[in-house]
Amino acid sequence: MKVLVCPLNWGLGHATRCVPIIRNLMTEGHEPVIAADGFPLAFLQQEFPSLRFIEFSSYSIYYSAGKSQVGAMIFNLPNILIGIINEHLWLRDLLRTEHFDWVISDNRFGMWNRQVHSVYMTHQLMVKMPVNLIYLESLVHQIHKAFINRYDECWIPDRETAGLTGDLSHKYPLPRNAKFIGPQSRFQGMENIEPNMDFEVVAMISGVEPQRTIFEDDLMLKYKNRAEKTLIIRGKPNASKNEKQIGNITLVSHLQDSELAAVLLGAKKIICRSGYSSIMDLDALKCLHKAEFVPTPGQTEQEYLFSVNS
Repeated sequence: MKVLVCPLNWGLGHATRCVPIIRNLMTEGHEPVIAADGFPLAFLQQEFPSLRFIEFSSYSIYYSAGKSQVGAMIFNLPNILIGIINEHLWLRDLLRTEHFDWVISDNRFGMWNRQVHSVYMTHQLMVKMPVNLIYLESLVHQIHKAFINRYDECWIPDRETAGLTGDLSHKYPLPRNAKFIGPQSRFQGMENIEPNMDFEVVAMISGVEPQRTIFEDDLMLKYKNRAEKTLIIRGKPNASKNEKQIGNITLVSHLQDSELAAVLLGAKKIICRSGYSSIMDLDALKCLHKAEFVPTPGQTEQEYLFSVNS
């Protein structure tokens, strides 16, 4: 089959969890084609240099620098809605000129078409609302479910029982087209790799600006005069490795998967956002017990996952 794989550009997590999906497609003899932009595009190009890529923009979003994201999400909403319409029309036009058997969309609402078998992948079937908007939770869930029902299948990257997502995929009855496919991590099969013991603390930076940079700056300030040897991975795969030494901190733009798995296995403490892809990665390496999660302020999904997995 010829399969179009489309991760959302909302941090790196949507791209990293597509890695095992793409690997499986290749192993089974299928032809994946990847549509992405920004850091996800750069990351997947490094992971799969032999594949064909189509640069295609995601929704233009940003976070607030403060402790609430409600205002930012309200201002982002028009861009998201326009983005959903644009990607739906883009896929329609693409299918007029090129044949695909399947489309796999990681949290991109508009990547479905009746001419192709479409798959929507998400761990967040219900959307966690801020406390002052909790009364909207059921309504938002129904809206999300309406998008999901446009697809032929909905893949949930979690276990059906003893899962990692808690309420996000287990609270409400599943849509008719949904099934659990198990956690999806780029580190699957790497749990026995030789650990790199060079660093006591390993911090992984990711997410949407300006919170990504704020997180990096906070970690630099906290650890620059500490005794622990610390590695900070900036989550910028389109930059060179660009290694810098600042006191006891080693700062790198990006690491290949095998290098990253090795330092995570060797670290005494791992600091990262409580994004779901990071949780799946640490679970695959059996390193969840070493994690110190720092949710993006006001990002309700990460705050909830922090409470479930800490």
